[in-house]
Amino acid sequence: MSSRDRVLGAVRSAIAGAAAPDVPRSYDTSLPLDREKLVDLLAERLDDYRADVRRIKRSDLARTVGSVLAERGATSVVVPGDLDPSWLTTVTCTVLWDDPPMEHRWLDEISAVVTGSALSIALTGTIVLDAGAAQGRRVITLIPDLHVCVVDADSVVGTVSEAVHRLDPRRPQTWISGPSATSDIELDRVEGVHGPRTLVVLILE
Repeated sequence: MSSRDRVLGAVRSAIAGAAAPDVPRSYDTSLPLDREKLVDLLAERLDDYRADVRRIKRSDLARTVGSVLAERGATSVVVPGDLDPSWLTTVTCTVLWDDPPMEHRWLDEISAVVTGSALSIALTGTIVLDAGAAQGRRVITLIPDLHVCVVDADSVVGTVSEAVHRLDPRRPQTWISGPSATSDIELDRVEGVHGPRTLVVLILE
């Protein structure tokens, strides 16, 4: 008998006949905040994570997308195949549509990606993508160094519980809390390890 089998056997013997404990469900599932305050909190948390957050009017979306890409020196941008072309009318760099899907080796050469989002969580400053409309494949949001993500103010919820309730668990999900970053044992922060080094969030109000 292997060590693993002995350990698991001991665990099974110890819990044999034990009843499953009651799990309290009295925790808060929502925040008592109106829409504007939810968006304020989301923007504050994203800013804490070093994301570039811009709250804009819907009519300014195309102009802002073009400005952000130009400011960041993007020479190319990949976008989901179903992205609204009107978002890109002021973009001056090369636009590459991920339709048909691009190979990973080509994505590595692209400066930026522009996507929409499924919803965002104010309390944790998290944006969730689920490969839905205007979001594309997960891989296109992980390889380019700059992610310009559009968040509809109406899609902002207060808590993780609310988000989980709204999301389809069968869809591939990416939860984003600021630019990709990690720290070693000495707490030296390194950005861009697991995804984009720079996150620009455009909140449509």
